[in-house]
Amino acid sequence: MRQIYYGDTHLGHFYLANREGDPEFTAEDEELMGVFTAQAAVSLVNARAHQAERRARNDLQSLVDASPVGVVVNDAKTMDVLSVNDETRRIVRGHRPPGRSQAELATMINFESPDGRAIPLEETPSFRARRNGETVRADEMIFNLPDGQKVPTIVNATPVFSEKGEVVSVVTTIQDMTPLEDLLRQRSEFIGMVGHELRTPLTTIKGATTTALDSAAAVDTAEMLQLFRIVDEQSNHMRRLISDLLDVTRIDAGTLTITPEPTDVAMLVEDARSAFLRGGARNSVDIDLSPDLPRVSADRQRMMQVLNNLLSNASRYSPDQSAIRVSASVDDVYVAVSVSDEGRGIGAQQMPHLFRKFSRQDGERRSLHDYGNGLGLAICRGIVEAHGGRIRAESAGEGLGARFTFTVPTVDEVGHGATAGRDNPGAISGSAARERTRILAVDDEMQVLLHIRNTLSQAGYAPIVTVNPNEVTHLIETENPHLILLDLMLPGTDGIELMQRILGITDAPVIFVSGYDEDRDVERAFQAGADDYIVKPFSSNELVARIEAALRRTSEPRRRAVQEPYLLGDLVIDYDARRVTVAGQPVQLTSTEYKLLSDLSSNAGRVLSHDQLLRRVWGQNYLGDAQAVRTFVKNLRNKLGDDARNPTYIFTEPRVGYRMAKPAS
Repeated sequence: MRQIYYGDTHLGHFYLANREGDPEFTAEDEELMGVFTAQAAVSLVNARAHQAERRARNDLQSLVDASPVGVVVNDAKTMDVLSVNDETRRIVRGHRPPGRSQAELATMINFESPDGRAIPLEETPSFRARRNGETVRADEMIFNLPDGQKVPTIVNATPVFSEKGEVVSVVTTIQDMTPLEDLLRQRSEFIGMVGHELRTPLTTIKGATTTALDSAAAVDTAEMLQLFRIVDEQSNHMRRLISDLLDVTRIDAGTLTITPEPTDVAMLVEDARSAFLRGGARNSVDIDLSPDLPRVSADRQRMMQVLNNLLSNASRYSPDQSAIRVSASVDDVYVAVSVSDEGRGIGAQQMPHLFRKFSRQDGERRSLHDYGNGLGLAICRGIVEAHGGRIRAESAGEGLGARFTFTVPTVDEVGHGATAGRDNPGAISGSAARERTRILAVDDEMQVLLHIRNTLSQAGYAPIVTVNPNEVTHLIETENPHLILLDLMLPGTDGIELMQRILGITDAPVIFVSGYDEDRDVERAFQAGADDYIVKPFSSNELVARIEAALRRTSEPRRRAVQEPYLLGDLVIDYDARRVTVAGQPVQLTSTEYKLLSDLSSNAGRVLSHDQLLRRVWGQNYLGDAQAVRTFVKNLRNKLGDDARNPTYIFTEPRVGYRMAKPAS
């Protein structure tokens, strides 16, 4: 035996043995063995170094690809492009002429300064950094793309030196300033609009008070009362406007407070209708509610604010005397409330901007509560999300009406309902049940983790927090959390990739908590299997409500009666035990895969369309398409051993959806 060392580091042992009867090893053999172990030590060290370097390179590449700014690496000698990341491709992808490569596109871009002066290629930050050997910071440039588009950018360029001090490459970062410029423009327009909205009632109030105080004019009592009514009405208008501005500030800061309590949806809708009609509405309101709606966890005053705003919007854009319809139905662990009108509708280009502040769809000046213009719908979104719900808009197009739908979590009667204790003496209180509910939170921002930990602790959960994504697997194995909160951007890894590894070892629901609120980020998370998505900053109420909803959604629904197991061939689905076996062997499914299989098997013999499955499994607010269903069905078939060409369990209905065979009687 010979020990293997590299310097003072012990790497292992080397054993050499001979067969019985063979000659003994000589001194030369031992010397050769020493040389061999030395070579082995060097090889082991090199292999480990190579592995570490490759891992570090992959981690760095993942960070670069996920970066929100464009990154370009050029060879210092030729200035050829060595690599670009996804954000760089996004900036120029839509502007690349057909048949032209990325490298050719780079030669077709012209550059200019903000004052319109042309910038030669040799004077761009990348070339200056190579020439001077110094970092160029915060250089403002406008990219003139081949299709005529102009992209304002902030560019930084840094030279990379070799051990000999020579510049070997140049790393350039490009930040697209278009969103910021749009936001500044929208904010400027919004401030002008707010000034107009405040000036109008102030002018009216000033006129009324001047008339009342004018001693030269004889004002009778009736006229004086009318003047005071005008002042009162306009003062209320200004108060509502200021209240809206304060609400938006609280929503942006994640400090909007709500006080949810068990609330009857029918009474809430009826009160909102009565208030709307008392305000001199031009439209009738038809109510269509599903029978036996469960109570919801809602702040009554805030929900009235949402309904009143949606009813007012519907009336503003509908013909006089047309009907506005309010409907509500159960949507998994939520109640979905919809307000529909027969008005002018919403164009497809307006949809992405409806719930954003400061957005303007055209040059027309409107009031603050117009679709996508001002604060009304942004406040609705903030209030609904603070309750743990979602809000969305639908329209078949301009002139075809619109429908706004928001969801509110139902009351968990086992732990929260008013009659839970009487109906079930052995029921566990909400706080006692939560003490056993462990929530794992992963985020690289310590301040966010502290906020999450404090919120979960105050809500009665057992928080487990870490800033290190490498600890996640160990924590899942040792702590067995019931739910996982993940940041989308983490050091050394992408949140989506980490979630996919998590889903391979646990079926705990995963909720993303991210500062990115672009539709593409949300869609990407849901397509990968996330149960929910929360945008920072968020309120404590929203976080707790979303967690409660996810936990209830991934457990057996409380309203479902005991269901007999599904039996077909070797497949057994035990709904009560939430267990799936094939030929007696357990099948490990993620929470989304199990939900999909459960819905298909519970409706065995019926065809469920792609749209139905998206709503049932991913929820009403899922932003993806039928491809998500196809991907998960493919995964299910693989795990069940079902051949898509000759299926036993899951059958495809082309261009429609899927169905499962009826179980054995």
